[in-house]
Amino acid sequence: MKPAAEQDPRVYFAAERTFLAWIRTGLGLMGVGFAVARFGLFLREMGEKPARVTAHTMSLSVISGVALVVIGVAVNVNALVRHVMVVRELRSGQWVPGQISKSAVVLAVLLATLGIGMALYLLLMR
Repeated sequence: MKPAAEQDPRVYFAAERTFLAWIRTGLGLMGVGFAVARFGLFLREMGEKPARVTAHTMSLSVISGVALVVIGVAVNVNALVRHVMVVRELRSGQWVPGQISKSAVVLAVLLATLGIGMALYLLLMR
């Protein structure tokens, strides 16, 4: 006889792997965001003449980089909350298989929107 989902350790291990995958995704977003923000600063510094002093302004790369870092933090916080909820649902027997991950859909739409915005910027700012 097959054990119930709340008693099968493989289900908990799968939830743990999913949680760790979301954490990895959040860390990746934060790392890429940091690199994007710093790369814009690097390009700006390389293009300046030493004798000229300019005010520090927020470039699109800094804004995009900070946005990616913030999204990465939000993904990690959401992963933690969602993992705790899933484990509680499994313990109480209220877990329903086959649910669509709203977090994944929101993240995909948000990143697609950010990617389209960056692509348009690159096309229009030649």
